[in-house]
Amino acid sequence: MNRILAETYPDAHCELDFSNPLELLVATILSAQCTDKRVNMVTPVVFAKYRTAADYASADREELEGIIRSTGFFRAKTNSILGMAQALCDRYHGEVPGRLKDLVTLPGVGRKTANVVLGNAFDVPGITVDTHFQRLTRRFGWTTETDPVKIERVVGDLIPKRDWTMMSHRLIWHGRRICHARTPACGVCPLAALCPSHGTGPIDQAKAAKLVRTGPFS
Repeated sequence: MNRILAETYPDAHCELDFSNPLELLVATILSAQCTDKRVNMVTPVVFAKYRTAADYASADREELEGIIRSTGFFRAKTNSILGMAQALCDRYHGEVPGRLKDLVTLPGVGRKTANVVLGNAFDVPGITVDTHFQRLTRRFGWTTETDPVKIERVVGDLIPKRDWTMMSHRLIWHGRRICHARTPACGVCPLAALCPSHGTGPIDQAKAAKLVRTGPFS
């Protein structure tokens, strides 16, 4: 299934815009309960104004809240960004660390966020267990677990470590485009012959084709 997804989505990648680890860390914090499309609309202003961890740590709270307001939960996200930036300045000389055990000590940074940063900014294999990933791995029969950490461990044993980051992208792309939460487009799914959940959505190709979505995702 991983091989077929690789063939289906050869250009799969992180859909958050960034140019360095700090930008990706901020963008990933902002992406909680928000689409990547919306985050990418907001971050050019954020990244232009705040270029270093020190810039974020000394940011005016109300001003930052105003800039990121449209991403939702903006007060909590501001708390996370300010706290994360201060921790970087205090403990890591203002630089984003490249180890999971260090990243998860930062305010607002859990395993999912840490793995996004590791896999895409540091080229360190990581599994990103977001809502799409959780849904698809259960539909595929890869796991029956519901806890993200347990899902990460189970899938990590199934897939070679070198593929973890790209496999995460492929599942997320497939979840956004075809294997939707409510009505998956089963009739046009490249995994139909292997998926134990085939038939959850319409298997008629014409009906299924109408359900296929293309990015950017709003």
